[in-house]
Amino acid sequence: MQTSPDRHEYPAHWEADVVLRDGGTARIRPITVDDADRLVSFYEQVSDESKYYRFFAPYPRLSAKDVHRFTHHDFVDRVGLAATVGGEFIATVRYDRIGADGTPASAPADEAEVAFLVQDAHQGRGVASALLEHIGAVARERGIRRFAAEVLPANNKMIKVFTDAGYTQKRSFEDGVVRLEFDLEPTDRSLAVQYAREHRAEARSVQRLLAPGSVAVVGAGRTPGGVGRSVLGNIRDAGYSGRLYAVNKALPEGQKELDGVPAHRSVRDIDGPVDLAVVAVPAEHVPEVVTECGEHGVQGLVVVSAGYAESGPEGRERQRALVRHARTYGMRIIGPNAFGIINTSPRVRLNASLAPEVPRPGRIGLFAQSGAIGIALLSRLHRRGGGVTGVTGVSTFVSSGNRADVSGNDVLQYWYEDPDTDVVLMYLESIGNPRKFTRLARRTAAAKPLVVVQGARHAAAPQGHAVRATRLPHATVSALLRQAGVIRVDTITELVDAGLLLDRQPLPAGPRVAILGNSESLGLLTYDACLAEGLRPHPPQDLTTAASAADFHAALSRALADDRCDAVVVTAIPAVGEGSVGDAALAQALRSASAAAPAKPVLVVHVELGGLAEALSAAASTAPQAAAGTPSQTAPGPAPVEERLPTTEAPEGARLIPAYPAAERAVRALGQAVTYAQWRRDASDPGKVPEYEDIDEKGAAALIDGLLTRGQGLTLGTDETCDLLGHYGVQVHRALPAPTPDAAAEAARTLGYPVALKATAPHLRHRADLGGVRLDLAGEDQLRQAYAELTEQFGAPEELRPVVQRMAPRGVDVVVRAVIDPAAGAVLSFGLAGAASQLLGDTAHRLIPVTDREATSLVRSIRTAPLLFGWRGSAPADTRALEELLLRVSRLVDDHPEVVAVTLEPVVVASHGLSVLGASVRLAPPPARDDLGPRTLPAY
Repeated sequence: MQTSPDRHEYPAHWEADVVLRDGGTARIRPITVDDADRLVSFYEQVSDESKYYRFFAPYPRLSAKDVHRFTHHDFVDRVGLAATVGGEFIATVRYDRIGADGTPASAPADEAEVAFLVQDAHQGRGVASALLEHIGAVARERGIRRFAAEVLPANNKMIKVFTDAGYTQKRSFEDGVVRLEFDLEPTDRSLAVQYAREHRAEARSVQRLLAPGSVAVVGAGRTPGGVGRSVLGNIRDAGYSGRLYAVNKALPEGQKELDGVPAHRSVRDIDGPVDLAVVAVPAEHVPEVVTECGEHGVQGLVVVSAGYAESGPEGRERQRALVRHARTYGMRIIGPNAFGIINTSPRVRLNASLAPEVPRPGRIGLFAQSGAIGIALLSRLHRRGGGVTGVTGVSTFVSSGNRADVSGNDVLQYWYEDPDTDVVLMYLESIGNPRKFTRLARRTAAAKPLVVVQGARHAAAPQGHAVRATRLPHATVSALLRQAGVIRVDTITELVDAGLLLDRQPLPAGPRVAILGNSESLGLLTYDACLAEGLRPHPPQDLTTAASAADFHAALSRALADDRCDAVVVTAIPAVGEGSVGDAALAQALRSASAAAPAKPVLVVHVELGGLAEALSAAASTAPQAAAGTPSQTAPGPAPVEERLPTTEAPEGARLIPAYPAAERAVRALGQAVTYAQWRRDASDPGKVPEYEDIDEKGAAALIDGLLTRGQGLTLGTDETCDLLGHYGVQVHRALPAPTPDAAAEAARTLGYPVALKATAPHLRHRADLGGVRLDLAGEDQLRQAYAELTEQFGAPEELRPVVQRMAPRGVDVVVRAVIDPAAGAVLSFGLAGAASQLLGDTAHRLIPVTDREATSLVRSIRTAPLLFGWRGSAPADTRALEELLLRVSRLVDDHPEVVAVTLEPVVVASHGLSVLGASVRLAPPPARDDLGPRTLPAY
């Protein structure tokens, strides 16, 4: 069937950039009539064997008819996509809609034949897998539900592309051809395959940036000073293990070196590959540099140049052009306006940043969107966190600047499996894709601690950051991050405090804390701090100021051996006089005792004990390490006492103990570790999403489809709301309108006494405190009297909109809400009705779908939860019924994304059962779910 090529306009939304298996990028876009020459050139570079596999016969060249057929598409029944690098095709895929007899057809036929061709030089990069995801999404959009493919048995690579995709499929063999048929509806397995491929590709793309075999600094100035020259010196002085080049187009003819580094006027002049280019030229010259790098085969860019989105609308457009330009050549970008990257691995030793000092190699991964905060974090880690000691060092550091391309999500993918990173610290000013970040954070946190501080919590994101709009308040986003296992802190001080404890100490098995030291007052402060953090401290043990190192050793050994203790906080103040304990002796005593019980964390709170802090952290300094033969670049002048560098060495393999200058800092870090450890234990058994036999998913879907025919956004009426909720086993108490006293009496006779009379006007709805509700009306006389009082107090019935409802058993009033946020996804919220949630913000949140264990924790996570469990002698509420209601609402929203908002208010939870007294539901076409679609990079 031939169809006019202009049947549909060019579908620009199908264009996408993707990360391939080897970490490079490619652009996927529809093939158009303008691509004839590109198609012919592409086909000429395909081997005869690949052509044979595609056409089942020798096919040396494409005829004019072939070229016309493969470039003229209607974008509905015939679609072709191409993967491009540098503007040239490296692979193609197409589908043709067919009918039941296998001949060309149009809708409603829902099957299509699909075929691929990948240039031999790009086979093995995951190009076909990425194209399959995108052509599948296109087909679903056009009403195609099933693909068929015919493959020669010897074409194992293509058969593997189909079989590994995770779709439900069947295979047959006839006439020497393997026929594969598979449904395009995403399955749990297909999504798992997609996420796994996404992880490998994005992790590899970051690995190529952090561990390049060769680096060129473009814009290294001819005279000392300047950004480019500084970065060049920092890379050289760090002892970079790869090949380093300086590039400056203004270099005089014949100059071959700059600061002892091979120098060139252009990247093109470099004899050999360049894996990474650090770009430090004015923004107006960056496009020229990107072209040179792309044509030379550079794999990635760190753009430290400013003048982009942070400078306003013109800069934002310049930034978009930069990303598009770099991706044309398959390159990824850190920046622009980036501070740089650091990799302390002895195999790499890369300091491609503006930091003149390199932290000692360690096991902390550090990510900062802000260069200024990155400097502050590196400085604190250099100097042991402004008094926090027991530090090892940094494995890798990334400052993303405007994060136009590489973001925190990409770096998380890398750190998840990085064997050199045990703890991840992140400073984020915005989260571009919260749904993806939450998914990656949950996976990462299950393997290693992830500590996050968010800047710009109460203001808009920085100008340079492109972020998705969200309707959720910051507190809700923070709660969802904690649900994903993220350790949320409020300051960079807390970020370092928590990170350093988690880096070198085991996770506590529980909240029980032993406190011992030589100061009764400091012990009591620590005890109070533990109670404030929700820990369970034992009474402090005062060793007195006369305590010796042996006394500390014995007391710590006893505490660690006590089965009733999960962690120990040691407090220490300076001792004076003859025979007082020395810093080195005390540090050795504490290390020795803690080494005998390696399963329990130990922290030290010290007051003006620079020497003890140094001794405890001796083998773990993040002090800058000068490269061999290179003088130290430590900043001049003495450091503060609590920041001085260590002067003694701990024994090889000794356990390192973090020390803190204040009790509340130590205890806060310990409390965060306790919470995280409990999350890890709970995450090992997350529970399940229960099945309920009385849920009618198909009936609800039919009802929703019918209702949406009336409009794009629709708030359901009372009867429709009750009907839809009823399909999921949620019964709403009927409320009958009462426009007159006689109508109220008739409604009460229908429902049966006792009843409640309520005003439902917006300003009185759910406001019993204003007097708009009359309860326990036992007969008609009471009802008519209440009606008269209500109208006399608040106005005519037309304004009040009164309703009559049968009384529900007494209990605790709660509110249940679910909403689909365009950025975060579907969120279930719960709290007590009234002031507790509205005024105090005492509301808990979980991402949908909610498991049975999550529903249980949701009910117990609000501060006013004791009211549900028999507080002060009251009857406990039926929390099992409440948890079931939460699970049913979660199922409704998860099964039907068209349900964009649900509110149940109030829900009265009695001793036995509950009553839903009010409900509202809003329907709309569901927001786009990019986590269910094909892999793409953020669009520019």
